[in-house]
Amino acid sequence: MTHQRTLTAAHWGVYEVEYDDAGNATKLHPFSKDPDPSPIGLHMLSDEVSRLRVLRPSIRKSWLEKGPGANPELRGQEPFVEVPWDEALDLLAGELKRVKETYSNRAIFGGSYGWSSAGRFHHAQSQVKRFLNCYGGFVRHQDSYSLGAARVLMPHIVASMEELMAMHTRWDVLAKECKLFVTFGGVPHKNAQINAGGATLHHVKGGLYAMREAGVRFVNVTPTAEDLDNGGDVEWLAIRPNTDAALMLALCHTLLAENLHDRAFLDRYTVGFDKFAATLKGKDAAWAEKITGIPAHRIVSLAREMAATRTMLSIGWSLQRSHHGEQPFWALVTLACMLGQIGLPGGGFGVGYGPVNLMGSPHPRYSGPTLPQGKNPVPDFIPVARFTDMLLHPGERFDYNGRSHVYPDIRLVYWAGGNPYHHHQDLNRLRQAWRKPDTIVFHEQFWTPAAKMADVVLPATTSLERDDIGYGTREPYVIAMKKAREPLGESRNDYDIFNALAERLGVGEAHSEGRKTTQEWLSHLYEEARVKSAKAGVTLPPYAEFWEAGIAEARGESRDPVMLAAFRADPEKNKLKTPSGKFEIFSETIASFGYDDCPGHATWLEPIEWLGAKTAERYPLHMLSDQPADKLHSQLDHSPHAKATKIKGRQPITLHPDDATARGIAAGDLVRVFNDRGACLAAARVSDRIRRGVVRLSTGAWFDPADAGSNRPLEKHGNPNALTLDIGASKLSQGCIAQTCLVEIERFDGPAPAVTAHQPPTFAGR
Repeated sequence: MTHQRTLTAAHWGVYEVEYDDAGNATKLHPFSKDPDPSPIGLHMLSDEVSRLRVLRPSIRKSWLEKGPGANPELRGQEPFVEVPWDEALDLLAGELKRVKETYSNRAIFGGSYGWSSAGRFHHAQSQVKRFLNCYGGFVRHQDSYSLGAARVLMPHIVASMEELMAMHTRWDVLAKECKLFVTFGGVPHKNAQINAGGATLHHVKGGLYAMREAGVRFVNVTPTAEDLDNGGDVEWLAIRPNTDAALMLALCHTLLAENLHDRAFLDRYTVGFDKFAATLKGKDAAWAEKITGIPAHRIVSLAREMAATRTMLSIGWSLQRSHHGEQPFWALVTLACMLGQIGLPGGGFGVGYGPVNLMGSPHPRYSGPTLPQGKNPVPDFIPVARFTDMLLHPGERFDYNGRSHVYPDIRLVYWAGGNPYHHHQDLNRLRQAWRKPDTIVFHEQFWTPAAKMADVVLPATTSLERDDIGYGTREPYVIAMKKAREPLGESRNDYDIFNALAERLGVGEAHSEGRKTTQEWLSHLYEEARVKSAKAGVTLPPYAEFWEAGIAEARGESRDPVMLAAFRADPEKNKLKTPSGKFEIFSETIASFGYDDCPGHATWLEPIEWLGAKTAERYPLHMLSDQPADKLHSQLDHSPHAKATKIKGRQPITLHPDDATARGIAAGDLVRVFNDRGACLAAARVSDRIRRGVVRLSTGAWFDPADAGSNRPLEKHGNPNALTLDIGASKLSQGCIAQTCLVEIERFDGPAPAVTAHQPPTFAGR
């Protein structure tokens, strides 16, 4: 007989915790209500995962012995010294005080990119920002690696990404009303395992299968056909990477040339169409065929099919993670406006039906519990993907969204949640920049590559070792995440760590607001959210009742099932938040910025690297670095589930049979993937479901350089960011361009160096 099960939530789903008779958590099971549960989190209690835990406060030897700034080139190479908590906190409080008094709060960077934790109180990003704000502020980052270009562009032309994601036309409406579903970049089921704040009921697989069963026809425009599974037939148009904007412009050209565009819609709901139309001259299907590799006759016929039937356009986030990544998103909105089906059931556009579980959800939107971060008095910020530039070029100016800014001079990096040695591009360049700050601090659960490169590492608890509340946008359930086991080693909650620092720095009361325990905070945040939700027409039970039950259903009216239906019905009453209140096919605002790499309308701009570039003569393969199926970003890369997908301990790289044969490569061979920025080892996976000339190396393998002291070491584990390019998408957004990357591959016949990414660092005594 086993103890009663409780629930816990993670990014990728809700899990049921099984206990033994002694009350010890022993196993995790999928949530019984979830129609398509994710297996990613099932091993969170395993010994293999626990083996890499940070157990005690650890300080890099040189930093401890000689003080801040000592031997920064030895980060990641020299041993750590484990110290008592009080000593670590005293040293860290002293360093925060030194940096603030010597250089001001503008020399402190608050880093956090742990994706949105399922637990709303123990949310590392909110916790670190709240603490640093209490202590006078910090330099922050703006936007995200996932959506750098789109987050900046879309408010100018239609609405914010948050608004659009939460209002996508529902899956059941698509199955009933849509006739043609055209997706640029697929609808990858693997990506939709997750949701910010945790998925509870997974929609995407069921949604796609129901559409196919209802007779919806699918066209997937993508270099890799593996990113859409509807259980049946999908027409695959194998486009060259980074050329989707050219294809969309040619579709627009055909609609205009054949008078298939909806002039009445354009006149009533958009501004700037005539200015855009004038730029289409010469951008016909024959022009696009040379760029995209898609036959001109198919481009023309696809435009006609779109105009003749109820069509939904979807775009993958990966398309804007490229050089000029704003353009495919802008072109998609423009194309949808020309078709005139926005606001109609089953028609219009979506900013990705596959990136997260949120899109297409039928459930009501309400305000869940959120930890207030306070006000940041420091105005300085960077677009998140410009982290290396900030460290290397303090004092230099950069453009962003119509304004000029200056990179601050950072002395202390305080990171809680995330692994920059996963997210960032050109990791060898980051390694050089990493030497710049005096001090790098991490709160970490595991000995990740970033933790091993820090000066001070404080052991943080996992979601299974603390009480919390799980809540995600448009998810139907709020989850009582009851502590399942005691913290391993000496790990502490982020809140408790920051509270102890705040007390030492004289801001304890401002930080705690008089609430000393987790339960006090959870009750306060929940009841606050309950009041807000009631105003939105959604009811939640009282906190005590919710905590006792372990789960609460958010009950309320379902939302409008069709995206932008209210705007279509009455564009005067329901204006968009753009300058004109309408779709901005031509944006006078963006045009006024005068950027040569982002004009005032959607266009095709040649990327710095692509298969049509001269660089392709030396590096003839375009490398896509998509999200992994077996983890979220790099989280749980060391779990049995993720390790089972590796080949010879390395991340698999998928290539076309012809590309493999031309290089003497067979499935399972170790290969060296390289360009001028670096090289990594991966294991070959051969598939005819990828376009020739394209390879796919999923992200998430923990960064593992063979010689940590060299400038361009061989990365041993298959991390694509050893090769990616670290420049901004444009002056408008400065977003990341990981998908713009040319490489070459060769078989690796030498003795393979051991993978050491999942080994803890070495430790030394005093």
